[in-house]
Amino acid sequence: MHRLRTTVARLRPLTAAQTAQSLSQPRLLAFEGGLRTFQPLRRLNTSVAAEPFLNGTSSNYVEEMYYAWLENPRSVHKSWDIFFRNANAGAPPGAAYQSPPPLSGTPQGLAGVQALVAAQPNVEKLVEDHLAVQSLIRAYQVRGHHIAKLDPLDISCVDFDDAPCTVGFQNVGEKHKPAAMFAKVFLLKEPDIHWIRIPISCGLSLSHPHINLDCSLGLVWWAVPSFQCLYNRSLRAGRIRPGQSLPASHHHLHRRQRERFATQREIIRRLETAYCQHIGVEFMFINDVEQCQWIRQKFETPGIMQFSLEEKRTLLQRMIRSTRFEEFLQRKWSSEKRFGLEGCESLIPALKTIIDESSQSGVESVIMGMPHRGRLNVLANVIRKELDQIFCQFDSKLEAADEGSGDVKYHLGMYHKRMNRVSDRYITMSLMANPSHLEAVDPVVQGKTKAEQFYCGDTEGKRVMSILLHGDAAFAGQGIVYETFHLSDLPSYTTHGTIHVVVNNQIGFTTDPRMARSSPYPTDVARVVNAPIFHVNADDPEAVIRNGHNEMDEPMFTQPLMYKQIKKQKGVLQKFAEKVIAEGVVTTQEYEEEIARYDKICEEAYTRSKDEKILHIKHWLDSPWPDFFTLEGQPKSMNCPPTGISEEELQHIGNIAASVPVEDFTIHGGLSRILKGRANMVNQRVCDWALGEYMAFGSLLKDGIHVRLSGQDVERGTFSHRHHVLHDQNVDKRICIPMNYMSPDQAPYTICNSSLSEYGVLGFELGFAMASPNALVLWEAQFGDFHNTAQCIIDQFICPGQAKWVRQNGIVLLLPHGMEGMGPEHSSARPERFLQMCNDDPDVFPISQLTFENATSVFTRRSLRSTTRKTVPNRNCRRTSPCVSCMTATGWIVVNCSTPANYFHVLRRQILQPFRKPLIVFTPKSLLRHPEARSSFDDMLPATSFQRIIADGGPAAASPEKVKRVIFCTGKIYYELTRERKNRNLDDLVAIIRIEQLSPFPFDLVKAETDRHPNAELVWCQEEHKNQGYYDYIKPRIRTTIGRSRPVWYAGRDPAAAPATGNKQTHLTELSCSVYSTQRSTWKLSQGNSNKPASTCDF
Repeated sequence: MHRLRTTVARLRPLTAAQTAQSLSQPRLLAFEGGLRTFQPLRRLNTSVAAEPFLNGTSSNYVEEMYYAWLENPRSVHKSWDIFFRNANAGAPPGAAYQSPPPLSGTPQGLAGVQALVAAQPNVEKLVEDHLAVQSLIRAYQVRGHHIAKLDPLDISCVDFDDAPCTVGFQNVGEKHKPAAMFAKVFLLKEPDIHWIRIPISCGLSLSHPHINLDCSLGLVWWAVPSFQCLYNRSLRAGRIRPGQSLPASHHHLHRRQRERFATQREIIRRLETAYCQHIGVEFMFINDVEQCQWIRQKFETPGIMQFSLEEKRTLLQRMIRSTRFEEFLQRKWSSEKRFGLEGCESLIPALKTIIDESSQSGVESVIMGMPHRGRLNVLANVIRKELDQIFCQFDSKLEAADEGSGDVKYHLGMYHKRMNRVSDRYITMSLMANPSHLEAVDPVVQGKTKAEQFYCGDTEGKRVMSILLHGDAAFAGQGIVYETFHLSDLPSYTTHGTIHVVVNNQIGFTTDPRMARSSPYPTDVARVVNAPIFHVNADDPEAVIRNGHNEMDEPMFTQPLMYKQIKKQKGVLQKFAEKVIAEGVVTTQEYEEEIARYDKICEEAYTRSKDEKILHIKHWLDSPWPDFFTLEGQPKSMNCPPTGISEEELQHIGNIAASVPVEDFTIHGGLSRILKGRANMVNQRVCDWALGEYMAFGSLLKDGIHVRLSGQDVERGTFSHRHHVLHDQNVDKRICIPMNYMSPDQAPYTICNSSLSEYGVLGFELGFAMASPNALVLWEAQFGDFHNTAQCIIDQFICPGQAKWVRQNGIVLLLPHGMEGMGPEHSSARPERFLQMCNDDPDVFPISQLTFENATSVFTRRSLRSTTRKTVPNRNCRRTSPCVSCMTATGWIVVNCSTPANYFHVLRRQILQPFRKPLIVFTPKSLLRHPEARSSFDDMLPATSFQRIIADGGPAAASPEKVKRVIFCTGKIYYELTRERKNRNLDDLVAIIRIEQLSPFPFDLVKAETDRHPNAELVWCQEEHKNQGYYDYIKPRIRTTIGRSRPVWYAGRDPAAAPATGNKQTHLTELSCSVYSTQRSTWKLSQGNSNKPASTCDF
């Protein structure tokens, strides 16, 4: 807003030269309810003696009086009221001021004052009229979309009871006169419409920053200042001298400014044209005034949205391809579900225009996500997938390649790099594969977009962008839409803007909008992020035809009136063709030739599709990694190198973890003690859980591997154990991340606390991991229990992703798990659910593991009581080849590590192995600070690697023939069992074996251990309830391993509906009983009692 000049400056007499150099500017004053506008009409050049009180000594007082009068004319004396009224009405010098009436109040004095005031124009009425017109303009800007022609069927059930006007200027019939309407709404009399004249400013398009748009046709504007503002700005900038005219280059602006006024009828006509036609815009709720002004300019400037003849021809060609593609599929496969685009064929030219404009603006990569409706058309005409590859998907006789389960054709994705003909630049387009969970792909697309921006250094979103397509019912009904919007402006998640296109079917399968949402529009959720929303009649000027949810549905069952109306409409292409032919854009012959040309392309592709014999899923890969695999898409090696690192590297990383590598950085006193404890561990060559993780991350970063850790409270760690981000106690928002100080040429380390979202954030991290195989991407749940709100991402993307879409992914899920007496919602990561989805056969011993059954190697055993190193024949760590072979065939890898060293190795193995699989890690809580849960540096040196099982290293290992019972377990309960065994003096009679890798199940290593203890009873012990945890997964696999030659006993909690008790005492009792039952009968055997175990037996 321009700064107000003082009242004295406004009224001060001007010299002739000053008058020649000055032009008027409107004066604005903010007050409650809006802006007051006054035109300074006085141009004085007479002596100041005419109004002697306007001198320098009284200027401040006069200015205060003037501002007070602007806010409330009654707040000042009547004489000041009369003076300011007369001055603003243009009274000459000396006439504006009138002496106050005498105290006697003679009629002559009062009459003179009143006569002068009456002789001036009715300023209050003029101001009221201006404010009414401004309110009218704002009403159109805010609510013009209420009366825009958006519904081609004219059956919309949207009710705008609070709309400022129910009809528009061009939408009224004979009985609805605009004058009467505005008189009712804006308190104007009908004759006022014809004579009120208000200033009109011109528009000039300026560049604007990338913003988060919510529709495919969104633009924004900036109001251009008046000609006087342009003159003053040039004067201040020194481009012209006082008295000098503007350069000739600005004369066209001057000519445009000559049309300074318009009647209200003209204003209404322009507002109707801008806001009440086939595009309705919602933007006035946006907080950024600059963006609002940019939108206004794009809509209110006359003729700005006119298409050239060439643009119309291009639009017709794209409409032909979009429409004829659907018609071709309907002719060839009328009984097949394909989820066609009928009724919204204009989506294809809209998307192509977005991509053209983006490519011209420098965008190099576009990542897209969409539901199944219209997917084949987008693949064919936007991504440019080969038509024969699409058509062969309809052939039910094709043999599927041995690449997994595959997926239906309208779920598949695609990756393609091609030349954009408009920009003459290469652009990469990726359409992500998506399940029937329509909006689940939203955060995945955002994550992949963020990753590509990160790897190419695009910090402003100018080279990589995302487009998301939605259906109206899903966009309004599914919460993941809001979760994705919620990430849009977070520092570690923003993609700097996404274009959302909502295809409004006005129906959700068979559900009417009035039953499907509470808001007027399906897009109202986008308001939460200040995204402008553009409602577009997709059939402008075409009408619409629609099928039901798919081509096999009968929509007349549930929406009879809607589909009766649909059957009356002409086709989209037909109406548009008639329009452009009538306009002379193309001839009828040219139109028919274009149709014939595309039909021929489809027929030729259909002929080629018949030559296909095998259906390859890999042809539909949406995220290829060409440098990571062979040309055939296979791993370049089937061996995993050792995951240990050198002593020097361990010491270096440990020292970084125990230090603050930034000068003059004050950390919390409690954190100083933690860092001191880390330094002591490094000196003792041992590490706890947090330091083991630090070693894994730091070593990968030094090797150039980007590490990204995301989740709720991950920077500190839910259990205050990690502390990867240090905060200066004296300087607000000053932080230090020591992990980024490993070495000068290291990869960057990203650690970010996420919003309180599991579904959206896990989907985002999954998409991030898709972009490159050379990054370790981890998502940590605050508690493992909370992953179930992201179950859709786990069930539909992470577990079956490779089977359905031949898409490998190396994302890591860290799920804190363990019965610690913290209640049913803070105890279990539900391992039974992950193990249930594992695809290894419980009844088949893998041949690849049998091949190396008798192999031996050397490994390090640690005593239960000390960290002394012993070298013994290895029954735990076989060659990596059988393990690698099994892991390539599995859907994901599930582990529950019991030592920091094994956690260190499994994280490094995730990157060093020659393929990518999701890794599920059940991480501990109490073990984070358990004194026995520590690992020696010896277990992390070169030639060491991840141990799939950890055999007993105590006295039982020395005399395996004397062992009476072998207890298999996993996770932290191992430490409970060893304590109980020690208390009962059963170290030589009970062997406790930890299964660290649950899936793929280590059949070979378990068999080696059972063979070593032929006389021992076999027990599976877990802290979870019997119907939960690992038991149902482990039991059949151990039975297969031993050939069903011995029973497998169960020790643990009884079945229950809830994961854990909320009572601390009950928890301790249950744990004690579980641990006690595993060794009670063994203790009796040691005393000469041969009773059978009291625990459950299952054959």
